[in-house]
Amino acid sequence: MAFTTPRLLTVAAFFTAISLSPAAFAHAHLKNQYPAADAAVTAAPQALTLNFSEGIEPNFSGVTIVGPQDAKVKTGAVKRNEKDSKQLIVPVEESLKPGEYSVEWHVVSVDGHKTKGNYRFSVK
Repeated sequence: MAFTTPRLLTVAAFFTAISLSPAAFAHAHLKNQYPAADAAVTAAPQALTLNFSEGIEPNFSGVTIVGPQDAKVKTGAVKRNEKDSKQLIVPVEESLKPGEYSVEWHVVSVDGHKTKGNYRFSVK
């Protein structure tokens, strides 16, 4: 395939457009969380806080926490921080006993992309 000047200009314009608009291809990725992944906390958290790379829609997002003996932990409705559209807060409605916990999350970002993931933490 020969690269002519018009074809090279088209390719260059395409790559320029892609590099200047990364948000069009973005997804909400989990940046950090509390309790942190693989952390061992001494005090059981009353809520989980998940921070994402872009704004999320809480009505289409959710979190499941599973504890020792595969017992599902009761949580309240997830909500977005009023001052930060990238932060999801998950109230924990029961006291977490010592042991290992698994967190599975799924979110829909404000641009409509779906992502999911999981992490673990423990309570001493």
